[in-house]
Amino acid sequence: MEFKQNAGVFTANDQQVGHIDRVVVDPQTKAVTHIVVRKGFLFTEDKVVPIELIVDTTEDRITLRDDVCDLHALPLFEEKHYVRSEGAPSSPGSAPSLYGYPSAPGAYPAPPDEKYITQIEQNIPEGTVALREGAKVITVEGKHAGSVERVFTDAEAERATHLLISRGLLSKERKLIPITWVSIMGENEVHLRVEDGVLERLSTYPD
Repeated sequence: MEFKQNAGVFTANDQQVGHIDRVVVDPQTKAVTHIVVRKGFLFTEDKVVPIELIVDTTEDRITLRDDVCDLHALPLFEEKHYVRSEGAPSSPGSAPSLYGYPSAPGAYPAPPDEKYITQIEQNIPEGTVALREGAKVITVEGKHAGSVERVFTDAEAERATHLLISRGLLSKERKLIPITWVSIMGENEVHLRVEDGVLERLSTYPD
């Protein structure tokens, strides 16, 4: 099973519902739990899709189960909450300190004259990372080695096995690296436990 940057996501009846934006990975176990699918073009919306809803993947296409007609019922990847900041005045009978967006039952916009801070909540399992395809890959000596282009997984174990990384602008060079070489995984950066020379000795991944 593979998840390529910007691969289209389709229902079983061949309706495209978006394209892949991120792969949600547990950095400790390397389990792939979800993908983040971006809907729309001018006005986008990111939805969290559990891995068990995926039945097939190819290089450019991800197909969902036949009981998934659209992504409407699935949770948003990120939700904003407006929380009253410490020291802000509060009087009896005043509005609750937590406001939600997108709106939920009982939620409403924060009053414009009240001091509050914005908190972003990601609707993914605790301890996992929403790895952005295009994330920078950094070697152990701190050298930029390329960008994540694709995540390969073991379909039965639902665990990441390799990352395909690419570097270069016009003529890209691609290398397939084992996930065991990853020491730290973040949303926007992946740090390796090997030196750049090790990557140089790898065979180029065929186009």
